Amino acid sequence: MATQDLQAELDRLRAENETLKASASARRPVFLKVSDKGGVSLYGLGRFPTTLYVEQWESILSMADEIRAFLRDNTSKLKRKED
Repeated sequence: MATQDLQAELDRLRAENETLKASASARRPVFLKVSDKGGVSLYGLGRFPTTLYVEQWESILSMADEIRAFLRDNTSKLKRKED
């Protein structure tokens, strides 16, 4: 293959990769499921689900105001995931 052909193919593949990345992140809804062992699994935030038992979810949910305050108080130190 000529250098121009290789460069054109590389550009095409890069554009296709960007399109796939954009469509994959747009399709990933966040949802809950009951696991085989009876836990609650949260899907869609990362590569793997987060699975906790009901008591653990209830404990986290009861701390919602504290978590929001912590995030607000530490905004300057925290990073956000860039899509």
